[in-house]
Amino acid sequence: MAEVGGDTWLRRAISAVARKWLFVLGGVALVAAACGGAATSGSGDGDQGGSTNDLDGRPAVVGWNTDWTNRTIELSELIKGRPESDPRDVIVPLDDPAFETVASASQWLEASEPVGLVEFAGETRVYPLRILTFHEVVNDHVGDVPIAVTYCPLCNSAVAFERTVNGQVLRFGVSGLLRNSDLVMWDRQTESLWQQITGEGIVGELAGTQLAFVPMGIVAWEDAQASFPDATVLSRDTGFAAPYGRNPYVGYDQGQLGGAFLFEGEIDDRYPAFERVVGVRVDGVNKAYPFSALTEKRVTNDVVASEPVVVVWGAGDTASALDASDLASGRRVGTGLAYLRTLGDQILTFVAGDDDTFVDLETGTTWDLLGRAVAGPLEGQQLTTAIHTNELWFAWSAFNPDAVVYGGADDSAA
Repeated sequence: MAEVGGDTWLRRAISAVARKWLFVLGGVALVAAACGGAATSGSGDGDQGGSTNDLDGRPAVVGWNTDWTNRTIELSELIKGRPESDPRDVIVPLDDPAFETVASASQWLEASEPVGLVEFAGETRVYPLRILTFHEVVNDHVGDVPIAVTYCPLCNSAVAFERTVNGQVLRFGVSGLLRNSDLVMWDRQTESLWQQITGEGIVGELAGTQLAFVPMGIVAWEDAQASFPDATVLSRDTGFAAPYGRNPYVGYDQGQLGGAFLFEGEIDDRYPAFERVVGVRVDGVNKAYPFSALTEKRVTNDVVASEPVVVVWGAGDTASALDASDLASGRRVGTGLAYLRTLGDQILTFVAGDDDTFVDLETGTTWDLLGRAVAGPLEGQQLTTAIHTNELWFAWSAFNPDAVVYGGADDSAA
């Protein structure tokens, strides 16, 4: 393990690894960017700093073999926020992650803290946000499938992908660049750049390539451990003495740090910038379900790109990872999850049940928040998780400006 003491780690986290925002007493901000942003205390209106770009619009970096001529975006959309000439992997991804049992992890994870949940290739894995916040990319294998589990704290976007492209397994890292405040990843093999929220190659040899999504949700630890006691959990034994559990983004998702960090676009005013949404993606079609619209009846049956889906809200005690200095003590925001409604040859219709359960009208089976049938004719069955995210509204709307947004209980399927 790296010999890094508490104070030393914090200095390094501010200047190099975590690049998070911190406040000191008296209201004077000491800020260091996350996901590649600049050290600044800006207002969120585009005047937050960031470094200059070259005359051709590309970020002022050196030592990169990226093919800047092959791209799907304007290079001026990329913001380099660090002073280093090569900011790649200053936030260090985890390339050889260790895992432990649910029983072991329960000794240091708290009931309401948020974790990423991946059910894939016959396995269930849990990735605590207290760890992802400091590393942002985990290059992993689930079963025999190489995957990348990613989290951008600036957008609260937890997204997982398969890492194999054109027969080649890619190793992903943190580029040190942002676009619409979202993490821009890079791969070591081709040095292409990738948008974390969309999974699209945006600059370089693989620009225009779409990564295959792996279903991932954000849930409370207590729900994950109760529903999946045999899951494996990303260990805090990472080789870095990071202050896992400390949130360097105190007050960020309440706008207390001046707005969306290094976001230069115009924020869609239909919802507050930091409203959480369940962003569902089916066959390239995206639709958002704002938490405020979901809480009214907790269960929303819908159809997206001809696919019947259900979006559920619950676990009201789930903490925000971007609120209190102690991550697990963040204000309670709940969680939103999405599932496919087709089970076998039957399309199910759901209504809210007691507590955090929901019931299908076709068989009367009761399902828990994590999509497991816990009582009734279908007991033991598991709904398929739809591709979805829980990002902040400003980020989702920036990448999906023309997509449909669910408006509430009286809204119709689209």
